[in-house]
Amino acid sequence: MVVAVYTIVIIISESHSLKDKRRVLMQLRDKITRKFNVSMAEIDHHNLWQKTTLGIACLANEQRHVNQVLDQVMNAIYRLPFLEVVDCRKEFT
Repeated sequence: MVVAVYTIVIIISESHSLKDKRRVLMQLRDKITRKFNVSMAEIDHHNLWQKTTLGIACLANEQRHVNQVLDQVMNAIYRLPFLEVVDCRKEFT
């Protein structure tokens, strides 16, 4: 069994309040978790309205599958025009 976690620091340029940020993150979480069957949560920068750190986790029997799914997740996030990925790290356990 392979568990991989992406830690992603994101700037949300269209956010002008915490309410805007939460709305964007909720939509992003719903879209990503529904499409890719991964877990996602905000893990840092809770009180900043344009910056967030997300944790995205995936579990599978093979590392190849985990890599494929997480790469697809990152491609989907990179394509969103209102988000700027500042930092991204992948860890396996």
